[in-house]
Amino acid sequence: MRIVTPKNQPAFRLVTSLLVAMVFTTLTGLAQENSFAKVDEYLKAEMQQQHIPGLAAAIIKDGQIVYAKGHGLANVEHQVAVKPETIFQSGSMGKQFTAAAVMLLVEDGKLSLDDKITRYFTAAPAHWQNITIRHLLTHTAGTTDYPPSFDFRRDFTEDELLEQAAAIPLAFQPGERWSYSNLGYVMLGVLISKVTGKFYGEFLQERIFKPLGMTTARIISEADIIPNRSAGYRLVKSELKHQEWVAPATNTTADGSLYLTLYDVAKWDAALYGEKLLKRSSLDLIWSPVKLNNGKTYPYGFGWMLRMANGHRLIEHGGSWQGFKSCISRYVDDKLTVVVFANLAQTNPEHLAHGIAALVDARLLSADDQARAQKINAMLKDVLIRAADGAATPDVFTAEARTELLLDKLRQIGDALKPLGTITAVTLGGRTEEDGIY
Repeated sequence: MRIVTPKNQPAFRLVTSLLVAMVFTTLTGLAQENSFAKVDEYLKAEMQQQHIPGLAAAIIKDGQIVYAKGHGLANVEHQVAVKPETIFQSGSMGKQFTAAAVMLLVEDGKLSLDDKITRYFTAAPAHWQNITIRHLLTHTAGTTDYPPSFDFRRDFTEDELLEQAAAIPLAFQPGERWSYSNLGYVMLGVLISKVTGKFYGEFLQERIFKPLGMTTARIISEADIIPNRSAGYRLVKSELKHQEWVAPATNTTADGSLYLTLYDVAKWDAALYGEKLLKRSSLDLIWSPVKLNNGKTYPYGFGWMLRMANGHRLIEHGGSWQGFKSCISRYVDDKLTVVVFANLAQTNPEHLAHGIAALVDARLLSADDQARAQKINAMLKDVLIRAADGAATPDVFTAEARTELLLDKLRQIGDALKPLGTITAVTLGGRTEEDGIY
């Protein structure tokens, strides 16, 4: 923190030491310093605020893990702690693996992105006749999400899943606009099976997981004995409940039904920097924004959202399924990746991943994070001015901060600020040092 007065004098040690508790307990998500200890503090605070039972996070730099740690409980009933080896469900993070599988088949010459899906689905309805594989990959086919009547407690075969999808009218004509569609990726999984003659999960094992050494990556299975498997939870009226049950066969679709660990995703991330798995030309297609019929683009590729974070290119995707949340955020030009898994349905994994990235490098604050920082800067400026005027009260702080910032300490802060003159700005950023003062 730097407090600016008309003479631009840095606030001395007493002020900063007294304010540190307030900063760490009220400014979650802002870059404090490039320290993994601060990552631990940040995640601990977020888990408490979001009521997350268990969480695993990894920071990967230049394809190498520099931080991988579990926090909280993988299983609340048995009090099993989360470890880096803990297995979580991927949710829609798994779509990027489905997209990669399709691109492997493109490279094999088995299909083309502009093939009409009716070539592979011979019993397709008439309204599917203009849908291409590219449309499904980019969520521009006009297909929808699961309808409210969909019975997740029933085991569906792949053909039955196609029948369910075919019965739903298109929301728009293919290529007209972008609309997220889980059913579109379910259809891609069935398409992979029809092209290869293998269940898409088997194809993933053969062509992606085994070659990359992703030894614990696999399709969801309740029947198998799977070491280090986490349990998923949800909050119902503030009470923790187990994940909702989904029929085993239905819980294997290509829209995001994978088990993954931090180590699995780290190996996947490393492979994406080279051509071990896919050609560079294929990766470029995967990370290109989709072009709509009207010539405009939408910032989504094949199973990846395409964003900018304060001028830094960000390729990422989240996931949500059965009480689990996930996110992989790849700041590709910085060769920095953050992976987050959590076992609570209400978790905000993107917020966690972005917060971790900003702790590692304050330049990676997104526009939303910057707006939030500006709001907090203004709040802190008001608090400090009130403290200097002797009018500060602890009610604006969190409960944790109030235990540290008692009225006598606020008075001390005010007394320390008065000689500095009028406060004109308060800026929060990374850890800085000026003449030995932090």
